[in-house]
Amino acid sequence: MTVTASALLEHRFADTLPELSLDWQAVPAPSPSLLALDEDLARELGLDPDWLRSPAGLRFLIGNDVPEGARPVAQGYAGHQFGGYSPRLGDGRALLLGEIVTPDGSLRDLHLKGSGRTPFSRGGDGWATVGPMLREQVMATAMHALGVPTTRSLAVTGTGAEVARETLLPGAVLTRVASSHLRVGTFQYAAALVAGGHAPAGLLDRLTEHAIDRHYPQLTDADRPGLALLTAVAQAQARLVAHWMSLGFVHGVLNTDNVLISGETIDYGPCAFADTFDPSAVFSSIDQGGRYASGNQPRITQWNLARFAEALLPVIDENVDTAVELASEVINDFPSHYDDAFAARMATRLGLDPETADRALVKDLVELMQTEQADITLLFQDLTRVAGGEVGTFADRPAYAEWLARWLTHHPDAQAMATANPVYIPRNHLVQAALDAAVAGDLEPVNQLLDVLREPFTVRAGFEDYARPAPSDFGDYVTYCGT
Repeated sequence: MTVTASALLEHRFADTLPELSLDWQAVPAPSPSLLALDEDLARELGLDPDWLRSPAGLRFLIGNDVPEGARPVAQGYAGHQFGGYSPRLGDGRALLLGEIVTPDGSLRDLHLKGSGRTPFSRGGDGWATVGPMLREQVMATAMHALGVPTTRSLAVTGTGAEVARETLLPGAVLTRVASSHLRVGTFQYAAALVAGGHAPAGLLDRLTEHAIDRHYPQLTDADRPGLALLTAVAQAQARLVAHWMSLGFVHGVLNTDNVLISGETIDYGPCAFADTFDPSAVFSSIDQGGRYASGNQPRITQWNLARFAEALLPVIDENVDTAVELASEVINDFPSHYDDAFAARMATRLGLDPETADRALVKDLVELMQTEQADITLLFQDLTRVAGGEVGTFADRPAYAEWLARWLTHHPDAQAMATANPVYIPRNHLVQAALDAAVAGDLEPVNQLLDVLREPFTVRAGFEDYARPAPSDFGDYVTYCGT
């Protein structure tokens, strides 16, 4: 299959919302080479993996050879970064190549990261390096396999150029796929343009309509489209963060420009999975105050949604007091939606009916996990075995005895637990070792890790090391944004 049709990449975002993007082109790469490719995702998109591996396919993956009629753009958006508002962020090292219509009729963004400077670069060099881009490939692959809503990484392509960071590092471009790249920051940017007289008053209405059409078509006839969108996004974010928390995932940089309207996870920069249950867990080198610590993620998400609500006020109601009152109700309801979603997610992991599960049982287990510094993945694997009638590692520990006895009276479904509790997650010591090897030119550890993470619920002979916690000498783990 040769992909040359001009219809391959549409440009609906650029056409509908020209105020929010700038036409731009990726910088040519001197010597592109494929480092990672998600073949299953390629087929979902209607792309031939063999063609993507060809010289023409590689040029396509890094934006150096786009189909005729395509219109790559750098998207504009604002954002609160660690609480401070930046009115003009945007794709400083990224491009939206366009939207691809998949064989099943859905629309997906094809987006680049590390493709060179744009007018939004703000002094940055526009490049990305092999390590952070392969981290995105690893983490996005794992999250998708775990069932977490996420952007996905189609490919990582080496550029053949060196990038200056603390040292010279090999450059790379990530080809990312998403339901869209509409962010809370997109709405903040549009609202600021309108308020400053730099865009027509109808821009926010068009953006709201575009978001509803793209992600929540059931809201098309809503009496108050802005309020309906705010409500849907808040509920989607509640479900997403609850899923993160149930698995021990720590995003690390929950700025408003990293909150997607679709409810998908985006930007796997300074992120990590916490081995032990620790609400204070911080892995990001730049989060000195712990703003985005594991346990703060629900609260920060509510704060981010409040910023979304502020941007939407003119669309919610022409009377600002009425708009504030209506939006406040949605924001104030977020904690209850999150609590419901988290309780349901944990009940599922415990083999219980999410609709009827004893919430006190979930609450008490969370407190136990924190007190005992439990390895989240190993604990739920052990509980799965206990539910199946085996003797568990934790059964002999006094702290768990009373809780275990209560839980077993609910007759947990061991088979259901086996499909909800992963054997393998991207443990930090494994991820770091694989990335270090890749930067040095050895891709085998990354390929092996990706192979394991694509089937996280299946015990596989020979992969025992991937299910073990980090060795005692691994130490504190620190991650970086990679810019």
